[in-house]
Amino acid sequence: MARGFSKVIIVGNITRDPELRSTASGTQVCGFSVAVNRNYRDSSGEQKENVSFFDCSAWGKSGELIAQYAKKGSGILVSGRLEQRSWEDKEGQKRSRVEIVVEDFNFIGGAAGGDGGSKGASSAASTDVAPDDISDEPIDLSEIPF
Repeated sequence: MARGFSKVIIVGNITRDPELRSTASGTQVCGFSVAVNRNYRDSSGEQKENVSFFDCSAWGKSGELIAQYAKKGSGILVSGRLEQRSWEDKEGQKRSRVEIVVEDFNFIGGAAGGDGGSKGASSAASTDVAPDDISDEPIDLSEIPF
């Protein structure tokens, strides 16, 4: 039997302010949704646009960083795995949902444009800093989130 593999990479904009919650054991999890636009031409040559929405969850430090620095409209690149959850709602109906479990992310865009507010914060070691974000002021190391 073949071993399964799930990997997804999307780039888009956050559709609502990220929501940070804690599990019973104290682990932080951040829920947010990303809109991904796709432009194409139909068979008649007319320009069309399609928007897809993806629910995402980021656990631990990644979730904390996304909740702290991202907001509705922020650009983000997310890579992770697809995970399906199933449950019964209050009426006893079986429900399921597929979401992206974030394994890595990068904020896209700068803070000045209103599309991020990230100030160059991102996961791991990569950083997106716009030239106008650079100042001559000393860096306060206590503000660095990692």
